[in-house]
Amino acid sequence: MEKQSTRVDTAIQELVANLGERLSTVPSVCAQHGQDESFHKPHSPDAVAFVSSTEEVIEVVKICANHSVPIIPFGTGTSLEGHVAALSGGICVDLTGMNELLSINAADLDATVQAGVTRRQLNENLRHEGLFFPIDPGADASIGGMAATRASGTNAVRYGTMRENVLGLSAVMPDGRVIKTARRARKSSAGYDLTRLLVGSEGTLGIITEVTLRLYGVPESVTCAVCSFPTLQAAVDTVILTIQSGIPVARIELLDDAMIDATNRFSKLDNALAPTLFLEFHGTRTGTEEQAEMVQQIAYDHKGGEFRWASHAEDRNRLWRARHDAAYAAKALRPGCQMWPTDVCVPISRLAECISATKDDVDESFLMAPIVGHVGDGNFHLTFLVDPDCPKEIAEANRINERLIDRALLMDGTCTGEHGVGYGKVDFLVAEHGEGVNIMQAIKSAIDPQNIMNPGKVVRV
Repeated sequence: MEKQSTRVDTAIQELVANLGERLSTVPSVCAQHGQDESFHKPHSPDAVAFVSSTEEVIEVVKICANHSVPIIPFGTGTSLEGHVAALSGGICVDLTGMNELLSINAADLDATVQAGVTRRQLNENLRHEGLFFPIDPGADASIGGMAATRASGTNAVRYGTMRENVLGLSAVMPDGRVIKTARRARKSSAGYDLTRLLVGSEGTLGIITEVTLRLYGVPESVTCAVCSFPTLQAAVDTVILTIQSGIPVARIELLDDAMIDATNRFSKLDNALAPTLFLEFHGTRTGTEEQAEMVQQIAYDHKGGEFRWASHAEDRNRLWRARHDAAYAAKALRPGCQMWPTDVCVPISRLAECISATKDDVDESFLMAPIVGHVGDGNFHLTFLVDPDCPKEIAEANRINERLIDRALLMDGTCTGEHGVGYGKVDFLVAEHGEGVNIMQAIKSAIDPQNIMNPGKVVRV
């Protein structure tokens, strides 16, 4: 059988004939495309193809398929579980050049964009229409990457995740065929739901090139609030009762006392060193004020501290600064360290128990690992601050991470609420899905029999 190095060299020669200088084998370019923002070890591709159209993606895929060369899609590189690492070498397909907004249908509240359009770019273009796209994973990620990883973020409690907000997409399959998974109708009973199959597939089934998204009207008023609590249980109980009361809160974020301490130091704030909720309400001016007042009463019933809220943009930004600066503040706790973020999601009724047990693990450890949670949907993040060259610290972070995931699964939760699987969490899928993993492998093998689409991610074949 022909060696992979020979197959790759032949594919690169053919790709150069098609793309010219937009096919790069420069080591620094390849290294940049083999690493995301995760802690996991990077793996460089053999070359990077900078494409500008679906037709060019088709050509790249056909050439790679003809020579059995791995293909790794790349958006902005902001993923967190090693999604873009070229574990088996191959060709990275950089989609950042596919950044056109193809259509905005204001009357239907939807838009179709190329995969390389970023979240901020989209919202800047929607602003003059009085519309916005609410999914906010924090980073200025590409829409194609967000669909591929089934991203969510701080607004998910009200607006859902990418799963609920992708109406349809176009993708190039492993043999070079292009499929369009759905039309723009808001519902359909026609056939298998290929949209949901590809959303969250992390580039293992095909390369997403176009996405049709659900849009929303910009709210007339936005009100933010901050309140600290004596215990994690009190904070989470406030969240549970808020949701059960039908209050349409847009964001509910939780910072534990360690993260509050970090943000106080980093951003020169004076927030109480206690578990703290950060809330945001969308609607009419009267509506958001009523929502804030209702949550204020619920917070006081659970022994919450001062309930500070504001509607003016500058005041809102000041209240939420601790949440906005959380990642930078965490890293500043230990200069020279590397952040290793992980996440789980559990039924909200088990959230306080899960966070408290995890916090006990951290308090008993020699590692620092502050907590941030999208508590409105039971999702929270633990960020280890480690020396990557210290085996003892890596082993300890692995131990706590495994305990965290085991705990979440025992509570009928998931090993990842929004980071995705990549290759960082692939070993946990059997414990979570059991025989379902065999079905996933069967789907992968049927669609991608050569295993060239982002191999080593989600499921092993």
